[in-house]
Amino acid sequence: MGCQDEIIVQEVCEIYDKISKLQSLKPSKDVNMLFTQLVLTCMPPNPIDVTKLCKRVQEMRSKLIRLCGEAEGLLESHFSTLLGSYEHPLDHINIFPYYSNYLKLSLLEFTILSKHCTQVPSRVAFIGSGPLPLTSIVLASLHLRTTSFHNYDIDPSANSKAVSLVSADPDLSNRMSFHTIDIMDVATDLRDYEVIFLAALVGMDKEEKARIIDHLVKYMAPGALLMLRSAHGARGFLYPIIDPCDLRGFEVLSVFHPTDEVINSVIIARKYSLPLHKLEQGLGPIILPSKCSEIQVFNPLNHGNMIEDLALEEQLT
Repeated sequence: MGCQDEIIVQEVCEIYDKISKLQSLKPSKDVNMLFTQLVLTCMPPNPIDVTKLCKRVQEMRSKLIRLCGEAEGLLESHFSTLLGSYEHPLDHINIFPYYSNYLKLSLLEFTILSKHCTQVPSRVAFIGSGPLPLTSIVLASLHLRTTSFHNYDIDPSANSKAVSLVSADPDLSNRMSFHTIDIMDVATDLRDYEVIFLAALVGMDKEEKARIIDHLVKYMAPGALLMLRSAHGARGFLYPIIDPCDLRGFEVLSVFHPTDEVINSVIIARKYSLPLHKLEQGLGPIILPSKCSEIQVFNPLNHGNMIEDLALEEQLT
């Protein structure tokens, strides 16, 4: 581990120590300050592989990801309740402090999706939508204006808050539905979606995430697309990391690692049209396409040329 990596690990450990001693992770001056400090520490692009750090740091990272998830849920719940107090909640959605990040992330995901989807999907699922389903709201409002969104969350209170946000909007309330259920208990209904989004914090560690992905590939329709949020470099202290080469049963189409304030990496994969065991028969081991390791940098300052740049990249590959 290089000197710079040691500095980052030490800084993250010190912040974790302070966060772990907080009495509550609900939004407050101290909570906001510490998590802002953590994000700013992990945000700069860094080639560190956090999955290969020592056992002590791995244990700290696992606990930190769960604390980040809890804090994120409480933050979204707080602002969802606040927005729900307005007669027209979505008119005030920009009071959420990270709304601009969701605008950028949703544009990124829509642009990636447009490269690999031949037509506008009619039905999309978002797994882990939470009390403030900003991705679904932004995509439905700005990018996929005829698509139906089916939002899944295990928490009934989260869905209750989310419903109150869109109920006053005649268009979104007609195109959005919310299902309170563990996604591991959803089977045949998964075949109804052309695209499934998996939130970053659904599956808080590698093993749990793998079980969910295995469940999805079992029941998704052949040829359907899966969009996953991962993390890269030091950002892996904030969110679980998905190794694209672990997506058995999927063809990994593209991997994006943003370098700006959009923290999550984005992976898009397509379920194979044939079961993997049939693909492997007589062919030897399946080698994932070269795009498994493809990295495309998202430049938030270049929105106007992003689609053209990606189109050029597609031609080159």
